[in-house]
Amino acid sequence: MKPIRLIPRANCRGFTYLWVLLLVALMGVGLVLAVEIDSTAAQREQEKEMLSIGRQFRRAIGQYHETQIVGGKREYPASLDDLLKDNRFPGMRRHLRKIFVDPMTGKAEWGLVRVGGRIVGVHSLSERTPIKQEGFEPEDMSLRGKQKISEWVFTYPPELLVQAGEGVAVPAEPSTGEVGSAKGK
Repeated sequence: MKPIRLIPRANCRGFTYLWVLLLVALMGVGLVLAVEIDSTAAQREQEKEMLSIGRQFRRAIGQYHETQIVGGKREYPASLDDLLKDNRFPGMRRHLRKIFVDPMTGKAEWGLVRVGGRIVGVHSLSERTPIKQEGFEPEDMSLRGKQKISEWVFTYPPELLVQAGEGVAVPAEPSTGEVGSAKGK
């Protein structure tokens, strides 16, 4: 019987080092994938919250508008604070409990869509690309296929920007709050 020859240790040192490097590289790739998946899930959740908040703003603007003042006149709010406390009537009437924080930016700042100096809608100031492109509720169909979250405009009535002119209208500048046409850009 022949004696078993063992491979000298000097020849194995680099082999173990390569396995450790491969293991570290695989762990790095796994970590990157986990962060990407978590980031995507977080953005989906923020978009879901954005849709909910946008609908609440739309409903509040609608309630404010549909509440007639003396003389049967209807008007839109001049500021978001008007939705918190409607001073057109005796007593206090609230259409919103608070001005929501934009889930996409983390700030309580919103782009305002104005017609005749009055607020008819709001939108986020985020320039991020939305993940959700399809599958919206009927009142949110105007949000389909938008390239930026800031193009998700919540107006009362929901089809207001479609009625504004030929094609779909979008807010021209958040700072001016005016409504501009997508064809004009």
